[in-house]
Amino acid sequence: MKTRPALWVASILILAAAFLVASPASAQKSDRTPQRGGRTAQTRPRANQGHVPKAPPARSNPVEQRQTEHLPTGHVNDMPHVNHDQWFGHEQPNDARFHMDHPFSHGRFTHFGPTFRYPVVRIDANLHRFWFRNGSFEVASWDWPLCAEWCWDCGEDFVVYDDPDHPGWNLLYNVHTGVYVHVQYMGR
Repeated sequence: MKTRPALWVASILILAAAFLVASPASAQKSDRTPQRGGRTAQTRPRANQGHVPKAPPARSNPVEQRQTEHLPTGHVNDMPHVNHDQWFGHEQPNDARFHMDHPFSHGRFTHFGPTFRYPVVRIDANLHRFWFRNGSFEVASWDWPLCAEWCWDCGEDFVVYDDPDHPGWNLLYNVHTGVYVHVQYMGR
């Protein structure tokens, strides 16, 4: 009969040890959040104070200069990016580089905005093209240096916005860097 209390003590010690080993792993919060359709696949954004921004507003003045972010340190950040839900570094509406004789010649991408996040399923860096499950895009050649080093295959880290100032163009926003580039939808 003396062995029964010893078994109880041993069982309790084993359970306690298992709990202590498992608790640090369970204490780590997952940065995965639920996505449409019940899947859990998105990571929490690191840029823009941890959330995906709403769509950029259209400019009312076509000759308005790019807006730059003036940091408290005195530095200026004119890279295209979003901070505190404000879009910085967006090109002028009348910039000749964005003119297309036939906007949307490959069709129109319709699933854009902050409620849709995408993983890149394939990339061809030589052509500056990438593919989502439901379409392909080409990065503007002048914007490629801004995104060439992105982690293109790290998960559902991209949001597509309709470019309100340049017909036929979209904006690809990286939820982890906060940087965006101009892309053209190339169809399915």
